[in-house]
Amino acid sequence: MSQCSGNHFTNGDGEDTNGSSLTDFILLGFSDHPQLQEALFVVILIFYLLTILGNTTIILVSHLEPKLHMPMYFFLSHLSFLDLCFTSSVIPQLLVNLQDPMKAITYGGCIVQLYVSLALGSTECVLLAVMSYDRYIAVCRPLRYTVFMHPRLCMILASMAWLSGVATTLVQSTLTLQLPFCGHHQVDHFICEVPVLIKLSCIDTTFNEAELFVASILFLIVPVSFIPVSYGYITWAVLQIKLTTGRQKAFGTCSSHLMVVIIFYGTIIFVYLQPAKSKYKDQGKFVSLFYTVVTPMLNPLIYTLRNKEFKGALKKVLGNILAVNFA
Repeated sequence: MSQCSGNHFTNGDGEDTNGSSLTDFILLGFSDHPQLQEALFVVILIFYLLTILGNTTIILVSHLEPKLHMPMYFFLSHLSFLDLCFTSSVIPQLLVNLQDPMKAITYGGCIVQLYVSLALGSTECVLLAVMSYDRYIAVCRPLRYTVFMHPRLCMILASMAWLSGVATTLVQSTLTLQLPFCGHHQVDHFICEVPVLIKLSCIDTTFNEAELFVASILFLIVPVSFIPVSYGYITWAVLQIKLTTGRQKAFGTCSSHLMVVIIFYGTIIFVYLQPAKSKYKDQGKFVSLFYTVVTPMLNPLIYTLRNKEFKGALKKVLGNILAVNFA
């Protein structure tokens, strides 16, 4: 697709077709709040280490414990893997920039971060909706759960989430990189992502903003609309359960997922469903910390702290590894 006059294209070596060289991007991040940078470094590092520990634990326990070989933990393992990859594409560079006065990221590094983080974030949007469908079947159709959620369907749903994430990043990221930045390489953010890079362009970005808005509708509003419908049916089914213990178990099964959904979608919608020139964009970097740093760390805690089944499996796996009998 041709662009407006004044645009440029880049070759594989990171140079303009007219011969000019592309410089590094400067991720300003939180440089306008220098008093916070040291504290942010410590907090984010701790969160990142907890993210690695928690999500790796979920993946390993779900794989090693046969009792957890079921759809819920299959999708949860995918979510944990997503969170590990997503945070690793963002946080190491963020930690470096919090200590580096230059706060630079290479042009190639920015491109990789843009494609990878958008693909993984979009995949998670779809995967959370898939997980709500799994919870709907588990609560509303418990006797036919294994019939509906058979392994082949689980693989198809997970593949659909991953492929949709890859497809959207190929479109959005590529269109964004076709914009001319005209020497504007100071990114007022801590991550190379579509909304902030669109702001650097020196031409009319109406088409890119419209495309971003449509993609945001597809990957944010549509899943968010699907999830309340699923939980509406779940709530109705739970209310039909006469035993209090049965209700508590059903609500416990779903409340964890719902909590993750609210935190993840609430923060990401704030960033992506605003015009690129919105005055509230200055707050976007702080809100972005939630879905890039906080949510990936919270996911393992939310899904496992109230889950007796997983805690029992974790004790068993640790007992086998350490040859210890946990009471």
